[in-house]
Order: sequence, then C-alpha cells, then structure tokens
Amino acid sequence: MRNIRLHLFIPILFWVLPQFTIAQGRKEKRVENPIVVPDSILNVPPSTDIEFDTPELSLSDSVPSSDSTKVVPKGEIETLINYYGEDSIITDFKQNKIFLHKEAWFEYGNIRLDADLIIIDWDKSELFASGVTDSLGNITGNPIFKEGGTSYEIRKEMRYNFKTQKAIIKDVVTEQQDGLLRGETIKKAADGSIYMDHGYYTTCNLAEPHWHISAAKIKSIRGKQVVTGPFNLYFNDIPTPIGLPFGIIPDTPEEKASGIVFPSYGQEQRRGLFLRDFGYYFAFNDYIHSRLTGDIYSNGGWGAKAATIYKKRYKYNGSFNVDYQSFKSPETQENPLDFTSVWVSWQHTPESRGNSRFSASVNAGTQNYNNLVINPNNFANNVRSDFTSNIAYSKTFAGTPFSMSANLRHSQNIQTDEVNITLPDIALNMNRQSPFQNSKFEPLKTLNVALNFNLQNSINNRITPALGVQNLLFQQQDFGEFEQQQQTPAILPFNLANLPQLLRDANNGARSTIPISSNFTLFKYFTGTASMNYTELWYLEKINYYYNDVENRVDRISENGFNRVGFYTSSFNLNTNVYGFYTFKNSKKIEAIRHHMQPSFGFNYTPDFSDPSYGFYQNVQVDSSGRRQLFSRHQGFIFQGAPLGESRSLSISIRNVLEAKIKTESDTAEVKTKKIPLLQTLNVTTNYNFAADSFQLAPINFNTRTSFFENKLSINLSATMDPYATGVTRNSQGTEITRRVNSFAWSRGQGIGRIRNANVNITGSLNPSKNEKSRGEVRDEITNNFLAQGGEMNEFIENEITNIVNDPSQYIDWSIPWNLGFGYNVSYNRQTNGNTNITQALNINGDLSLTEKWKVNFNTGYDFSTSKITQTMISIARDLHCWQMNVSWIPFGTFTSYNIDIRVKSAMIQDLLKVNRRRSFFDR
Repeated sequence: MRNIRLHLFIPILFWVLPQFTIAQGRKEKRVENPIVVPDSILNVPPSTDIEFDTPELSLSDSVPSSDSTKVVPKGEIETLINYYGEDSIITDFKQNKIFLHKEAWFEYGNIRLDADLIIIDWDKSELFASGVTDSLGNITGNPIFKEGGTSYEIRKEMRYNFKTQKAIIKDVVTEQQDGLLRGETIKKAADGSIYMDHGYYTTCNLAEPHWHISAAKIKSIRGKQVVTGPFNLYFNDIPTPIGLPFGIIPDTPEEKASGIVFPSYGQEQRRGLFLRDFGYYFAFNDYIHSRLTGDIYSNGGWGAKAATIYKKRYKYNGSFNVDYQSFKSPETQENPLDFTSVWVSWQHTPESRGNSRFSASVNAGTQNYNNLVINPNNFANNVRSDFTSNIAYSKTFAGTPFSMSANLRHSQNIQTDEVNITLPDIALNMNRQSPFQNSKFEPLKTLNVALNFNLQNSINNRITPALGVQNLLFQQQDFGEFEQQQQTPAILPFNLANLPQLLRDANNGARSTIPISSNFTLFKYFTGTASMNYTELWYLEKINYYYNDVENRVDRISENGFNRVGFYTSSFNLNTNVYGFYTFKNSKKIEAIRHHMQPSFGFNYTPDFSDPSYGFYQNVQVDSSGRRQLFSRHQGFIFQGAPLGESRSLSISIRNVLEAKIKTESDTAEVKTKKIPLLQTLNVTTNYNFAADSFQLAPINFNTRTSFFENKLSINLSATMDPYATGVTRNSQGTEITRRVNSFAWSRGQGIGRIRNANVNITGSLNPSKNEKSRGEVRDEITNNFLAQGGEMNEFIENEITNIVNDPSQYIDWSIPWNLGFGYNVSYNRQTNGNTNITQALNINGDLSLTEKWKVNFNTGYDFSTSKITQTMISIARDLHCWQMNVSWIPFGTFTSYNIDIRVKSAMIQDLLKVNRRRSFFDR
C-alpha cells in the first residue's frame, strides 16, 4: 500500500513543480515596471559597420556536480565580469542589454572600459561606449579603453566584442612605445594590431602636437612595428615636402629593435660631401647587439664601422668597435691627401663573482687616425696624444695565500709614433704571512713575509743604436745636463713588415721580490717599521763594454746566456703625530685653529753592488784621456740592474694639516661651529746620504693644497729646490759649461738654494646654485627618476644613462642660470746652465641660460707661451618640448667644424627623424 502511494505521489510532484515555477515567473513579470528611457539611449547607432562572431551565450552551472568523473562544459565567459554606474544601472530584459550611466566602468579579464555611457549587449557579447552631450552641447565622459598595457583615449565612440576582442573605434588616440597614434576610424584585431584610416603618428604628447607624420593608411602590429603608406611630415599642422612612399617605425622595446640606421650628411674641406653612418642595427637577442655602418665621400673616400655591445647577466658586459677609413684625394688637388687609418676599441667588464676575473680596455690604431678623422661625438680623442690599453686576467686560488695575474699592456703616442707592447706580463703573488703571530714579543708577532714573482716581455719600436753607448746613470745625476744631451729617439714603423725585427729586439726578463717587515710601538707615541726587501732578476743576456780607440767611443757586445742579478735593501722608519691648538677667546668669528703635524724619519741602507766581486758593473775607459766610468751590464733592460753605489741615507718627511673652527650664525641662542681647511696638506720631503762622497743632501720637495669658498676655488702648489750651488767649469773640448758643485748654495752667497721646477694649478667653479651636482649625483638622479616612473634597469638603459652623463648637452640643468669654471696652470723649470722655461695656460668653460629654453655652452683657453687661443668649442642647446636642438661650433684650429642637430627626443626614432647638418674643415 505504501508503494502504491509513492507511485501516485511522484507524478503529482512532477505536475505541480512546473506549475509553481510558471506561477513564480508570471508573478515577477507582473511586478516589473515597463522601461522608459530617453531616445538618446535606446536609439543607438546601428552596428552595421562591424561583423562580429556572436554565438549564443552559454553560462555553465555555478554549482559543480559532486561526481568528479563528470566534466563541466566550459562557458564563453571565462572570468568574472564587474561593472558599475555612478548615476544608474538600467537592465532591458527584452533586448538583454544593460545601460550604465555617469562615470561608469566595465571590467573583464585584462580589459577595462571607462565612459559616461556604456551599453552591454549580452546577446552579441558587445560593448558600446561614448560620451554624453549635455544641454549646452558639450561632450563629457569620453571613453578610455585599456587592454593589458595598451590604452586607447577615444574622442567619439567605440564598439568592442569581449569574446573575439575585436573593436571599431571612432577618433582615437593610443600610445605605442614612445609614440602616439591617432586616427579617424580604426579597427582593432584580436592580436592587438590596429588598422587606421586617416591617422598620424607623433612623439609629442600635447593635445596639439608640434609635429606628426600623416598617412591615409597606418597599420600597427603590437610589439613589432608601425607601417604606413605614403606619408608627409607636418610641423604645427603645416605640411612639409618631407615624406616617403612608406614608413616603418619599430614598436618593440628599444633594446630589442633591429632596423635601418639613417645617415647624417655634411661636407668636409678635403673629403667633400658625405653620407656618414648609414647601415643596419642588429638586435640579435637579449645578450648581443651589433651595428654595421658605412661612410662615403664625394672626393673618393669611404669608411666602414662595426660596433657591438654584449652582456651576460651576472657574468660580464662589454663593447667592441672597429673603424676603418680610406681616402685618396684627386690628383688635381693642390695638396693631395692619401691615407688609410684604423681604430679599435674594446671594453670588457666582468661581474665580481668567483675566484677569477677577466677584463679588457683597448684603445689602439694607426697614428694618423685621430689627426685626420674627425670624431664629432668624442672631440676629446682628437686632441689626445697618448692612448693605453690593458687586457687582464686574474685568479685567486681558494684556500691558499696565492694568486696570479696575466696582462697584455699597450701604450701608444700618436705624436711620436712610439708603441710599447708588454706581452705577456705574468705575476704570481703570495699574500703576507705571519709565521710568528702567536709570539708574545711584538716585533716577532707582527713579522710578515710575502713573495712576488713577475715575468715580462716588452716589444718597443724605439731604435737602440748598435754603436756608441751613452752612460745614462751619470747623465741623470746633474740637473738639466741630461736634458741637454738627450735626443729624440729614432722610431721603427710598427707594422707587419717590421714585426720579425721587433720580436728579435724584444726586452724580457723575470723579477722576484721577497719583502719582510714588522711593525711595533716605541716609547708609547712612536710607530716603528723595520723592513728588508730582497730582489732577484733573471735575464738571458748581459752587456760587455769596450773602448773603441779608433772612433773614440764606448761600444758594446751582447753576451747570450742565463744571467742573474741579486740585491737587497733594508730600512727602518719611525713616525708619530703631533697636535697643536690655538684658541681665540675674544674672537667673534674664529673659535680655534688646529695644527696636525705628522713627521716621519727613515734610515735606509743599500750595499755597494758596483763592487767588481758582484759583476753587475764594468769599469770602462770612455775617452782618449784615459777617464773611466762604471757601466751597468743591464743598462736599458726591462727591470734595469742593481743600484749603483752604497747608500746609508736618512729620509725626512713632514706632513702638515691646518684647520680652523669658525662660528656660524644661528636662529637659536645656541652657538654652532664648523670646520674649514686652511691648508689641506703641506708636505716637505728630502733625504741625506751619509755614504755618498758628494751631493749628500737630495733636492727638497714641497707640495701643498688648499681650497676656499666651500671648495669652489682650489689651489695646488708643488716645487723642488736644489740646495747646492753652481759654478762655471770647462769640459774636455774647452767649452765653458755651468754645473753643480759640491757646496751648499748659502756657502757661496747663492741663497738657500735654487728652485729647479715649480708648478701652480688653480681651479674654480662659480654659479648661483648652492647644490652643484657632480657626474655621480647626476647619474643617481636620472636613475632614481627612471625607477620612480616604473622603469626597469637593463644594459640598454645603463648605457643610455652613461651617454647622458658623459654628454652634458643631453642633460641640461635649466634651473641654473649660469655656470663658470676655470683653470690656470703655470709651470717653471730652471736648468743648471741658467736656462729657464715657463709655460702657462688658462682654460675657461661654462654655460649661460639666455631664457628658460635657450642655453649656451662654451669651452676655450689661452696659452701664454705661444700667445694663442687654445682649442675652442661653442654650443647652443634649445629645448623644443618634443624636439632637442644642439648647435656646436669649433671656429678655428685643426678640427674646425660646425654641427647642427635637431632630433626628436624619443630615442626610438631619433635616427629616423633627424635634421642634421655637419661641416668640417682641415687646416688649409
């Protein structure tokens, strides 16, 4: 019976439940009021201009099945939808639409739409957005659409299918990397690409941009490039004749963008009209970029350049550049020019990790490169004469006190064409070891021993005369006499043809040193240091000298075979500190002056290694009169030889620092003071050799340094005084010469001595700003500003910041109205014979802000010795908002030239849109 009741109940239940549901639906329908809205809302422009894929919307059940084996079908809406309307939200169930009014927004996934009117069409998965026109005809609340990192500022309306991610937008502005795109009508594809009708591209962010590129059709491929049809360049909405049949602008991060490098043009006096730096930039990957460019000149020259930068995170980074220039002027020219030049630069910097390190800094090339090839981007190289390079590898052996290093060194003087290459330079070092560190006796406890081994091979193109030897040791003993006899050395051209001879004449050797030292305290206030150094030199030859009575000169013969030189020196130094104070009790400005004096005394002993028993020197007849001199058997070798003569000398050094404490004004009753330097340093050094038979007292050296006006003015002074007198004698030819004599100057009425050389350097910087920034501070400020704007540091950004810091024209502080820097240098030299030489030069540099947007920079100087103005450069900078103008002019000299450069501030297209004019002149 119970089963029959159950069977009857189930059909009744299935009949009642649908009826109850229908009744509930009818009840809700009766409660719903009819929708009454203005026509401006319902009469939405038809959507006939766009075709969307609009399958029916299907929502999955929000309550999942408890059976884990059943798969719930995936709906077309994949994430939560949020929307909001400040004024009202109206739902139309007939059309299945929602109307959002006033400061409304819609969010779905990575998209967000803001506008005063948003219409959601659920049937079509479509959004419509526009502004609202008020009673006065003003439109407010225009749509702003964001998808991921891309933003669209819409002036009229848009339709967007949030299922297919396609859109049609009327009158829109969107940002693409550093640029802005604007078009009357655009169609947005699902991958973010944009097809634009009657649009323009610009990097100026003003409502009315200063310039733009206008084209009938523009396509933007997100993350790749912007492609245009025929376009024109506009300035302030004025069309110009500048344009191209098509345009390609990269839309990738700058550090990943490959593309054409557009050339600069101009004219040089000798090489004629040119197109310079035209080529291609290769961004291979995140680790290496290269640029290949070429130059061509109308008078027959050409050039090729290759530049590469590379970086491996946490390991190393660097750059490698090669510049090859070839030119041959027409035979019809009055002063024909024919040259081929090459310059190579390589910078490699490792990260500080591990036990080994490899670094490189190479600057090398042909002698004529910097004399003939003008570098407008690095003018300083054109006036430099010396260049050095170094390639180094070092390694520390973990768990041991040993380390090693290997270097390849290069130095080059482009004025004398002298080249010196040290290959290799290998060093093995043992850190200082304290074998008796547990001893209670302090001198023994602090005793330490080290070991240094150095192996070098040097290649030099200076020619050593095969016949005739000058004794350099004796020439250097007299002030000025060595300079009189010294001649400019002959130079062998450094090229492949002479390489075999250069290798045969290479200078090589090995040196080992063992320094032993100990520190201890004496008499409570003195610090003593005892040390001894043993040096061992190894060579593969030595020199034998003989007197050539036919030519009346000394000649030499090289004797091959292993040859060693061993010598040692010892010293004991004692130093202390003395402080003196002078207090001004009644002074209103100065509170006290402090004098810090640090005297140091040292005794040094070196045996006489010129004794014949050592075999390091040879006593040789030098002229027909029978006069004899000692010659070192290792003269001119890479580590020279053993020192000449016994030395038992007392060295004296006194360092002085003078400071003042002054009172400063304060708003409170409390007195504040600050320290100012009166003399930052004043040093006096000399030594006295008790073992010498003459000239026992060495020249006295002075140097001092101080600054004034909060370091705005600095003064450096150095001088050397010879305490010995001079007298007139006759040489072997009977000519009267002035030489030093072994008598003090004051004993012959010549004062306390003669100043042999002196140098004064005065530098200063003046500007109304109290917070003048150094290059390091400028670098930190730019970096911090970049990071504050959400930027991320990488190799590309670091290089750009470095370029800005090194080129002040790219980073001009317009807040400082003027800045003046100056430097004055005077050098004095007096030879023994009384001849004096004085050189002095003045250098002035600075800048002046004519207006808020105009700034003039200058750098000039005057050489008083030649009565000529030194190399001068004048530049003008103009801030044009989205453009930067720089004009530089070198009015005279070897590198006379001018350069006018107007470029878009955006680094991405500054090579594409550049009005650049250069003109250079060689001396006529």
